[in-house]
Amino acid sequence: MDQQGVTGIGAVAVPVTDQDKAVAFYVGVLGMEKRLDVPLERFGGRWITVAPPGSGTEVALVPESAAQPAGREVGVRFSTGDAAALHAAMKARGVEVDELLEWEGTPPMFAFRDQDGNGHEIVQYG
Repeated sequence: MDQQGVTGIGAVAVPVTDQDKAVAFYVGVLGMEKRLDVPLERFGGRWITVAPPGSGTEVALVPESAAQPAGREVGVRFSTGDAAALHAAMKARGVEVDELLEWEGTPPMFAFRDQDGNGHEIVQYG
């Protein structure tokens, strides 16, 4: 395939009400690394990306807007090697997590909400 087509997923946008609080959650609680933090005066915020260490795909923590409000199901599925351990750790840190789901034939998974109530899922791979 040539370079004119889609070649990957660079980032997924997650709308947030406070970018600093979002960085604290995604870096401090989820263990991601901050990769970019650049002012965007025109839009009244910053272009901030975070990602799990070694990941090629980033999460862009964008200021919420009328078209993209915070506090909704975002549809991002994060991966882990041990869903049960991560579920317990996140619950112990006060993160709003749902029940750990372990259905026959599917990997263990659970839903959680970030500091703004954005809904995400954790799925065990590997």
